[in-house]
Amino acid sequence: MKAITFQGVRNVEVQNVEDPKIIKADDIIVKVTSTAICGSDLHLVRGRIPKMPKGFIIGHEAMGIVEEIGKDVNTVKKGDRVVVPFPISCGQCWYCNHDLWSQCDNSNEHGEVGAIFGYSELYGGYDGGQAEYLRVPYANVGPKIIPEELTDEQALFLTDILPTSYWGVENAGIKSGDTAVILGCGPVGLLSQKWAAQMGASRIIAVDNIDYRLEHAKKFNKVEVLNFHEYENAGETIKEMTHGGADVVIDCVGMDGEMSTIEKIETALKIQGGSKSAIEISSQAVRKGGTVSVVGVYGARYNNFPFGDFFSRNITLKMGQCPAHAYIDRILALLVKNEFDATDIITHRMSLSEGKKAYELFDQKLDDCIKVILKP
Repeated sequence: MKAITFQGVRNVEVQNVEDPKIIKADDIIVKVTSTAICGSDLHLVRGRIPKMPKGFIIGHEAMGIVEEIGKDVNTVKKGDRVVVPFPISCGQCWYCNHDLWSQCDNSNEHGEVGAIFGYSELYGGYDGGQAEYLRVPYANVGPKIIPEELTDEQALFLTDILPTSYWGVENAGIKSGDTAVILGCGPVGLLSQKWAAQMGASRIIAVDNIDYRLEHAKKFNKVEVLNFHEYENAGETIKEMTHGGADVVIDCVGMDGEMSTIEKIETALKIQGGSKSAIEISSQAVRKGGTVSVVGVYGARYNNFPFGDFFSRNITLKMGQCPAHAYIDRILALLVKNEFDATDIITHRMSLSEGKKAYELFDQKLDDCIKVILKP
């Protein structure tokens, strides 16, 4: 089969690789019909996630048709169309039983973190979904059958960015009338703006430094926008705009924020894991007693982390990998009733064989790229 593989820093290739096989009795094989590139995939290709062997199949946003099932699979059958949530979860451990699906204790024998499709050996070493076929373990737990009336493009984002954005906003505890600042206007940031509005925020300020993404936020989400390049201190500017700070700040950027020279050096030397500019803006933009919800991925430990700024102002910090399984049903119900639409963020539709070009467009923000859908 064809698959997008990691070949080194900023180097992916579409290669012919061996087809996946049923290994355990509760596995299924899915013939992928749609897959997507996630912003967190860029951490892999930029060399910021360890234990990425050459030739590793990447991608954790995939859906398709069940092609083959193991003998113990009883929740889906051959021919079903399913989305596959990005965390790999056993459904039996303490964490799965307490809706912490992304922290499953049994799916990753390689470390302390949960398992994710196509996200290095650190996260379980499972092949990813940017391929023609995908092996899905624990198939009685993860895959969700999609109603016929929904297109792939309407349903695909249930794999990750729809649950992640919903969870990040819910985790922040947004209440009716709140002011929310959303850092980042990539796919998760744009969807977080929609969820914040749906959950009652009366004022939403979207922050980025890419003009076409800010324009998208303004046009489709009807939010205020702020280009942080236009201000000497964006965090302090937001504090002034909001008369003391926002009730909630949601960091959808993580380590991909703009790096200082020192951060570039420290990241290259593996002293820290990327930028902390977004969390620094968060520390300034949130009001006293407010909440910062972090869904952007961060890497290693960070020097000069503004912990004291949070402590001294009674800020609540919430963060982590979204337990996607817990949110798919409730979001799916909204999609079926046409009460939420995420398809406006799709800017590019390409074939899997164009995967290398797709990564270049997304990574380098060319051709006003926001979200790429790949068709095997």
